Parts: sequence; C-alpha cells; structure tokens
Amino acid sequence: MASNKAQLRALALHVGVNLLLALGAFLILLPFIWMLSLSVKPENEIYEAAIRFLPSEWDFENYVEAFEFGEVGTFVKNGLAVTLTILAIQMLTVIPAAYVLARKHFKLEKVSFGLVLTGLIVPQQAVVIPLVLAMAKLDLLNTFPVLVIPFMTSALGIFLLRQNFKAVPQELIDAALVDGASERYILWFILVPLVKPALAAFAVFSIVSHWNDFFWPLLVVNDLSLATPPLGISIFASDEGGNDVGPMMASATIIVTPLLVAFLCARRWFIQGITLSGLK
Repeated sequence: MASNKAQLRALALHVGVNLLLALGAFLILLPFIWMLSLSVKPENEIYEAAIRFLPSEWDFENYVEAFEFGEVGTFVKNGLAVTLTILAIQMLTVIPAAYVLARKHFKLEKVSFGLVLTGLIVPQQAVVIPLVLAMAKLDLLNTFPVLVIPFMTSALGIFLLRQNFKAVPQELIDAALVDGASERYILWFILVPLVKPALAAFAVFSIVSHWNDFFWPLLVVNDLSLATPPLGISIFASDEGGNDVGPMMASATIIVTPLLVAFLCARRWFIQGITLSGLK
C-alpha cells in the first residue's frame, strides 16, 4: 500500500513538472507564435482589438513586400556571410589558444587565463568608442571587414574549449607522441574531434550572437547593401508613419528561421558541450 502511494506521488510529481515545463515553453514560444500570426494577416486584422492567432483571411503579401521593398534576401545573405566568416576565423584563433591554456604551462599562464575571464565580463559597449575610432583610422567604416574584424576571437570560445581540452587524458596525447604524431596533428585530428560537442555549443552561441547583433552594425554601416538582418528590419520603422508591422513580422520570421534550423541541427551537441564544459 505504501509503495502504491509512493508511486502515485512520484507520478503526480512527474506530471506536475512536465506541465510546468510545457507552460514555460509555451510562454517562451508565445512571442514567436504571435510574430508568425501577424506575418500572415492583412493590415486590417493586424490592428483590430480582438486577439486572434489564426487570421480569418490568410495574406502572404507581407512576405512579398519583405523581399521586394525590404530586400530581406540581401539582409539574410549579408547575415550568413558575416556570421559564417566570423565563426570560421574564430575557430582558427580560439582552438589553438584554448589548447595552449589547457595543456601548456608557462609563466603567464594564470595571467592569460585571467584576461580571458575578464573578456567574458567586459561588455562590448565599454570598448565600442575606441573600436569605432580605430576602424575609422583604418578607413574601414561602411565596409564588410568592419563587421568581422572586432570579433575574430572569442573569450567565451576559449573558455569553453579550454575546459574540454583539460578533460582529455594526458595518456592519449602521450600515446600519439610516441607514435610519431606532431603536436599540430594531435590538436587538429585527435583533440578537436573529441570536443565536437563544445565546438557545436560555441558555434551556436557565436552564430546567434552575431546574427542578432544590431548595435555594432548600426554604428559602422549606413549602406543598406551591407546591412545585417536586425539592421535591415529597422527600415520598416518610420517616425512619421509608424511601423509597417506586417512586412516587419514577415522579415523577422524569415530571419529567425535559419537560427532555428541551426539550433535544431546542433541541439544534441550543444547540450553536451554546455554540460561537459564544467567537468574539469
């Protein structure tokens, strides 16, 4: 009898926890559901007082206007070019730096790691003025490189990968050295495949961060042909006529979709990378 009561309590707790998680997921997804709903509504339904998620008349003209007037295709291409270029360069700088901090011992090891941790807590806005001035001195404002250069490395990426590299047994590296493998080969062909979950987690963080970045492009780019997705959406906002909500929501839906696809493709590795990064 006591065991049955315990099972019932456990079942009730399990159901309660899942209901709370479902409610939390719904609250998180609610803005995205509303965004999708507004993107397929005609203008007269967008501004009506009643709240309805399903439109009485489906209207895809907002998507047509987003591509024709808003040039959302250009913004998406710019976003892909910027985020993937940044990610590729970050991988080339972050991986060796994390390896050195994890497996090498040198005089300034603790100081170097302290600087990495400092980079995690210093906000971008704190250094934005000297960065903009430096880019202006180099005559890089309103060019593609100015969107990439300040983000060629990442303190977060170095920290995540350092934690994972430290968890790799030294015996594995010693065995590879005995077999005649070079240190470069060990890093790129033995250690890097072992930390794929951490790389996937960092890739998701990097792509989401730079895809959604509005602040830096707003300061250094004024040519719409170079605008990234968040900056491009702002053309639908007007101080005089208000916001063109339908095309804006259609553009936002198109822009959010690649992020969802990227996360769904990497979700398993992402969770593993975040979980394992603090083991050692």
